[in-house]
Amino acid sequence: MIRITEYAGRDVAVYGLGRTGLSAALALKAGGARVHAWDDNDEIRAGAEAAGIALSDINKRDWQTFAALVLSPGIPYKFPQPHRIVRMAEMTGVPVIGDMELFARAVLAMPERGRPKIIGITGTNGKSTTTMLIGHLLKEAGRDVRIGGNIGTGVLDLAALHSNAVYVLELSSYQLDLVKSLRCNVSVMLNLSPDHLDRHGGMEGYQAAKMRIFQNQTEQDVAVVGFDDIYTQSMAIGLSASGPQQVTQISSTYTLGKGVSAVDGCLYDNLNGKAQFIGKLEDCPALQGRHNFQNAAAAYAACRALGLDPSVIMSGLRTFPGLAHRMETVGVLGGVRFVNDSKATNAQATEQALRSLRNIYWIAGGVAKAEGIAPLAPLFPHVTKAYLIGQAEEAFSAALRGKVPAQMCGTLEKAVEMAFRDAQSTGDTAPVVLLSPACASFDQFKDYEHRGDVFRNLVRSLTPAPMKASA
Repeated sequence: MIRITEYAGRDVAVYGLGRTGLSAALALKAGGARVHAWDDNDEIRAGAEAAGIALSDINKRDWQTFAALVLSPGIPYKFPQPHRIVRMAEMTGVPVIGDMELFARAVLAMPERGRPKIIGITGTNGKSTTTMLIGHLLKEAGRDVRIGGNIGTGVLDLAALHSNAVYVLELSSYQLDLVKSLRCNVSVMLNLSPDHLDRHGGMEGYQAAKMRIFQNQTEQDVAVVGFDDIYTQSMAIGLSASGPQQVTQISSTYTLGKGVSAVDGCLYDNLNGKAQFIGKLEDCPALQGRHNFQNAAAAYAACRALGLDPSVIMSGLRTFPGLAHRMETVGVLGGVRFVNDSKATNAQATEQALRSLRNIYWIAGGVAKAEGIAPLAPLFPHVTKAYLIGQAEEAFSAALRGKVPAQMCGTLEKAVEMAFRDAQSTGDTAPVVLLSPACASFDQFKDYEHRGDVFRNLVRSLTPAPMKASA
């Protein structure tokens, strides 16, 4: 755990006691702060109390005593409207921060030469894969690596700060909204497309939140920026023109004059203006598909910025095991392959799966994003049949009408059963039952990981249909 000593002997409010809120409360307590922690959910409060955090209903406290409010990133900060707790903090002049800001200040308080390296990764899609991939590459190279943030372990639950360590952190737009002091030695911006717009007041606010990953960088730092969409292209050009940091462009679409390209599965290093072939990504089983080519290019560029040799990086790319819930093959039964892509919570993420596979029996639905599945229409020919679940099933059914046969199933359990039955009965070659919802999970599941785990367990419980006797 990283102890936060900045607020020793002072009162700090912590609101929202999920994974990040609880770790913040524990880190503040360990550092000597008087923590006033609260969550509106009875079950979550009980879990925090069991973890050693004394509860204090901050709705009834005197806010003039609080030195800060540590807000869980899942709680609305500005849009669609500030949460009542945020309004209380603003009315009393209490600064609102998040767990990532606490981490950033703890690093800033260290002597400059003794600070660990920080790699921050953000973007609309591919954050988790790229974060884990960078961590894997650094570990394979023998570095002391701590991986967390918006994925896996909360940042304050990571091992204590150490000058030789490298912190590889996935950063969501919600976390970045609450950050002021974070300086990343390497900032990675993968891509940008409309997502979470209700929480940021529109695309401009969403882009501004993501851009905060570059703040506080100096001429000694590196910004790795995707060049495959108009938003990140604009960022790359703007930072190159006026930012203090060094900018490395990466692409899975274009052969760049200077940068790192992974076009048609071939990885090229052109950082010095002379293209060097690094290797073929077809030799990397967990990094197939154009979306993963971009992830590989970004990870390569980030690790080169920390001095890793190209051959060492390529060796690590080959051994990367992949990420749970992202294009994860969870079984093959009766000739049917089952792929868990539960992390695909929007159309752009699902696009990668539909583009990479054929003969798909597609399970989709949940809480739809604003764009729905209309952007996926060019890939509908890859889908044999769709099985729809959750709140979005009627809207998705309408979007698929006349284009893809679709069945409203309601639940994931029914969708898995029906998709498996149909995939087996058609006699198609190499059918794939794909869970790639293009939706958030919160109507039926705690999060995308819970949804993916349920899918995996349902697949394990299936029994293939008996073979028909030949005449």
